[in-house]
Amino acid sequence: MPAKPVTDPFVLHACELLSGVGPCVAKRMFGGWGISTDGMNIGLIAWDTLYLKTNASTEPVWLAVGAMPFVYEAKGKTMKLHYHTPPDEALESPALMLPWARLALEAAVAARKPKRSSA
Repeated sequence: MPAKPVTDPFVLHACELLSGVGPCVAKRMFGGWGISTDGMNIGLIAWDTLYLKTNASTEPVWLAVGAMPFVYEAKGKTMKLHYHTPPDEALESPALMLPWARLALEAAVAARKPKRSSA
């Protein structure tokens, strides 16, 4: 059965905003949406909020602009994933989103690389 086309306006807008790093694909995921490009997850949408992929080396850049982390409750614990909100003004155009989309892609590429063994 083929996937239903995405019709959610915010999801379509997010894909357009992130298109500067490549064609984006949105898929339903845990009641929200996962957004990927070239098979790598670069963002997610939950509770009508866009979060972009981060990691330990890019997180300080996000925190410096007041980005909020993606947190949720599971089994009575607060869980945090490596995703943060982009600045509000970045939601206005693909050009303003581009540096944040590139950071998200950088984190996705880094996560894809196999870990080096310490042997």
